[in-house]
Amino acid sequence: MDISVIVPLYNEEESIGPLTDWIKKVMDSNGYSYEIIMVDDGSKDSSYKEIERLSANNPNIRGIKFRRNYGKSAALNVGFEHCSGDVVITMDADLQDSPDEIPELYRMIKQDGYDLVSGWKKKRYDSKLAKNLPSKLFNATTRVLSGIKLHDFNCGLKAYKKEVVKSIEVYGEMHRYIPVIAKWAGFTNIGEKVVQHRKRQFGVSKFGMSRFINGYLDLMSIMFVSKFSKKPMHFFGAVGSIMFIIGIAAALVLGIQKLHAICIGMPMRRITDTTYFYISLCTIAIGIQLFLVGFLAELIGRNSPTRNNYLIEKETNF
Repeated sequence: MDISVIVPLYNEEESIGPLTDWIKKVMDSNGYSYEIIMVDDGSKDSSYKEIERLSANNPNIRGIKFRRNYGKSAALNVGFEHCSGDVVITMDADLQDSPDEIPELYRMIKQDGYDLVSGWKKKRYDSKLAKNLPSKLFNATTRVLSGIKLHDFNCGLKAYKKEVVKSIEVYGEMHRYIPVIAKWAGFTNIGEKVVQHRKRQFGVSKFGMSRFINGYLDLMSIMFVSKFSKKPMHFFGAVGSIMFIIGIAAALVLGIQKLHAICIGMPMRRITDTTYFYISLCTIAIGIQLFLVGFLAELIGRNSPTRNNYLIEKETNF
């Protein structure tokens, strides 16, 4: 199969029909073999009934329905598990992503050799204050921390090699960072394509301003996990050791000052009466605690069933 189109959705009953018709038109005109996997993330409207109606008339349309709302990441992850196309396209169900972009995205994966191509909605129709400005700040921060030169990490329109989606796991609210997760898994050939952004025709946006706060927390989480998930002692042990050494050095300085004052007969307050003593004591205690956290994390990691899960790209004579 050439293409799998994965569409996560929540309360989009009015958009589903026009979207699938549009996708079918694009696929038929280019001669692609395809499947459309629509993942209903616990919709409260008649979205899944519409999916069932559409799939009865088109066997290429498949539906999955969650019992409750789990979030976009869960919907994408389930879609990745069930897809079988050589190239996987993800897009939102609200008709703001154009299926006309599919042929070029497919070409960039198959001919240009990209592992992942992310859409860039260069011209947007969202509120500048509510979405555009926070989005630019969010994307700039992600570029700096991840080293991936994309303008729009959160664009729902993306294309992947099949190997990419079968090698990664998307959870929590990590759908914003799929390019980062893919890079962490070893898929570093990541490209970008300017795509059309269309005004929403039906319903309302399901995302609020809280996504930007959660987004930064998720970014910190994934950057930490990607660097230290298999070697937590390198982080906690290093920071703990530095704090312990600083605390010990500060305590020694106080002790030396006290001894020097005694030797020359100069009056000086007791060490325990100074603020610096308690600061150094706290620094030593925090350093020891961080070191122990790293040690315990290493012990837990050693017993993890995924501790030696590595992605093998090729094998010869095995």
